[in-house]
Amino acid sequence: MSAAVFDEASARRLEELAHLFRLPVMAAELTARLRAAGFDEALGVILEVFEREQDSRHQRRVDRLRRASQLPPGKTFGTFRGERLPRPLMARLRELSTGAFAERAMNVLAFGTPGVGKSHGMAALGHALVERGFSVLWTPAFQLVQQLLAAKRDLHLPQALKKLDAFDVICLDDIGYIQQSAEEAEVLFTLMAERYERRSLIVTSNLVFSEWDRIFRTPMTTMAAIDRLVHHAVILEFNNLTTFRGEQARARSQGAAVDTEQSSACLLYTSPSPRDS
Repeated sequence: MSAAVFDEASARRLEELAHLFRLPVMAAELTARLRAAGFDEALGVILEVFEREQDSRHQRRVDRLRRASQLPPGKTFGTFRGERLPRPLMARLRELSTGAFAERAMNVLAFGTPGVGKSHGMAALGHALVERGFSVLWTPAFQLVQQLLAAKRDLHLPQALKKLDAFDVICLDDIGYIQQSAEEAEVLFTLMAERYERRSLIVTSNLVFSEWDRIFRTPMTTMAAIDRLVHHAVILEFNNLTTFRGEQARARSQGAAVDTEQSSACLLYTSPSPRDS
């Protein structure tokens, strides 16, 4: 960057980065002093170095956030077969990947039968959020419930909830598989209540809301949990989709059928006729 392109916008950016790096005196005085001394060209070089420092810091933060997230590796939008989804649904996923919902402490609820791509889609969303600097935790719902239940039994539940509060977004995968006792339902509800209007949840479920009494056991707790989740929420429906595993099984079956036909044709072609024997 040369002095010719170091304009007022560049000066503001340099000041912004200096504040970000907690260098308030530099932010206040660097540009004016170098310009007064006739070193305008140096400002462009300094801004370039500051931008590189910011990129490096961001990447280190992303690496730390990804390690802490426990997100499934490789389950990104790059490997997600979005062409299988209705266009409005895929467009909504892309919109959510900006992270605006997390800034507003909204929830994302993904419903659909097993194997249609809910978990992959939500994991991809989690990876996209990490790239934008959001702290994310991915966990099977049953596993987190057991951890919270153990913390409650050890009288450490408030500390466990406070630790989880450090995450901007918690992804609870497969909440519909939980067949809970009253205590397990209680700690799950406590987590939802603690994050209500403060932090975001991403939830995948094979069960529609009318079946959530299997999770929370009592109608009152079920209604209260659903109310807190949907009050500020985006609901995604992965309906009427062929499962990934079903497609793969059919592809394997078709491949095997083709191989069998080719093998049979080869045998028919190479086998000698009775007349040749």
